[in-house]
Amino acid sequence: MAVAAAAAAGPVFWRRLLGLLPGRPGLAALLGRLSDRLGRNRDRQRRRSPWLLLAPLLSPTVPQVTSPPCCLCPEGVHRFQWIRNLVPEFGVSSSHVRVLSSPAEFFELMKVDCLESTLEKSLQAKFPSNLKVSILLDFTRGSRGRKNSRTMLLPLLQRFPEQVRVSLFHTPHLRGLLRLLIPERFNETIGLQHIKVYLFDNSVILSGANLSDSYFTNRQDRYVFLQDCVEIADFFTELVDAVGDVSLQLQGDDTVQVVDGMVHPYKGDRAEYCKAANKRVMDVINSARTRQQMLHAQTFHSNSLLTQEDAAAAGDRRPAPDTWIYPLIQMKPFEIQIDEIVTETLLTEAERGAKVYLTTGYFNLTQAYMDLVLGTRAEYQILLASPEVNGFFGAKGVAGAIPAAYVHIERQFYSEVCSLGQQERVQLQEYWRRGWTFHAKGLWLYLAGSSLPCLTLIGSPNFGYRSVHRDLEAQIAIVTENEALQQQLHQEQEQLYLRSGVVSSATFEQPSRQVKLWVKMVTPLIKNFF
Repeated sequence: MAVAAAAAAGPVFWRRLLGLLPGRPGLAALLGRLSDRLGRNRDRQRRRSPWLLLAPLLSPTVPQVTSPPCCLCPEGVHRFQWIRNLVPEFGVSSSHVRVLSSPAEFFELMKVDCLESTLEKSLQAKFPSNLKVSILLDFTRGSRGRKNSRTMLLPLLQRFPEQVRVSLFHTPHLRGLLRLLIPERFNETIGLQHIKVYLFDNSVILSGANLSDSYFTNRQDRYVFLQDCVEIADFFTELVDAVGDVSLQLQGDDTVQVVDGMVHPYKGDRAEYCKAANKRVMDVINSARTRQQMLHAQTFHSNSLLTQEDAAAAGDRRPAPDTWIYPLIQMKPFEIQIDEIVTETLLTEAERGAKVYLTTGYFNLTQAYMDLVLGTRAEYQILLASPEVNGFFGAKGVAGAIPAAYVHIERQFYSEVCSLGQQERVQLQEYWRRGWTFHAKGLWLYLAGSSLPCLTLIGSPNFGYRSVHRDLEAQIAIVTENEALQQQLHQEQEQLYLRSGVVSSATFEQPSRQVKLWVKMVTPLIKNFF
């Protein structure tokens, strides 16, 4: 029995990128990142460069990627099979996927179905328990203040030192004089362990939610429960262990140590540390890809009909999946950019007539993502937090100005939408709910002519600069053919968007949308840190 949890508490070469994805998607993603770098230095009010739209005409033909001989989805089932060239593909029955809708539902699942029952069984066991608890937190966020995640977990670590592991990820970019000078809370802007995945035996919860009071009561997020999905649970367990191995290990006396043989994240050589971390994480991803290909070969391509019939009679044969799960990892400090590549490709390839519902609690899209939204063909409805439901609303000091900075970024983007005449195709909506804050992130993709989504992204990324460049992030792409699961995803999207209002020019005339001059001046300098 095992319990594992992860919570917040140098680039890929272009030739490798072009070799990973078939046709235009890889090239468009590359040009998006190039545009990201160039765009930060150009006037925001200028019209977008047409490079992304002209790329297929100006560039040489990109060689097609040969798909692996085996995959978990039967050939021709869906158009997103190219993702398996980057990450393992897990085929499951939609009956194992449950979309949660509220903090209360999230809390009850964590409390009743998982934590309480698992711990109770361990306490009542007649023989020594094989329960293992692995907790992965961020070092800076988990160490903030006198009472923090470290102090809360110390009694558990002291009582069960052989069963409990607490790992504290420390970004390699926070080091030297920078580490000494930046105070608590502000040091978190340099980079975080931001993954939110909760594992209990063979079940997984993917979310953007932390494990604190507001996320269980009145802070709206997204959550998906993957029940009895052994291979997916194994993958995320190995991912948590891998990041844990390159993190600092909390000791019973509240000190920290590195794993034997591992480079220290901020005292050791940064390039050497990042190289070791890249290898440790990519070994997990690549070995899982290999396992899934072999599993599919054994399950769906056996040459022995008798063997398959015997397995079916014994109850071991798996039904053909109708839903596919792809874990998308983003760890730019370690040169791992899988989530970025997949997200940019999905935005690029969404055809005319398709609808993309994109939501983020902190509206601060990268330049590449904004270019793709404004320069491609699909319709977009982007849901963001109104100032009143921003998590920083009413905060003391400089943090209290952060909602106004987001309003400034929102207004700049809206002005660009209007200047390009895209108001009908790209629509902004603000979430508002009295007494609540908003932290939901992800997207839903509706193909042209469809009233239900066939794909969703759900997890920790916010689509902003920090998510892409600074933090460790993970989400999953869920692709499904099952109408009942599509209905669940559609209802989730509708519930969020029904509590929103459409943004117009009048929105920014409201008193709550007035931004002070100093905030406007400072925002371009600090927007990559929040």
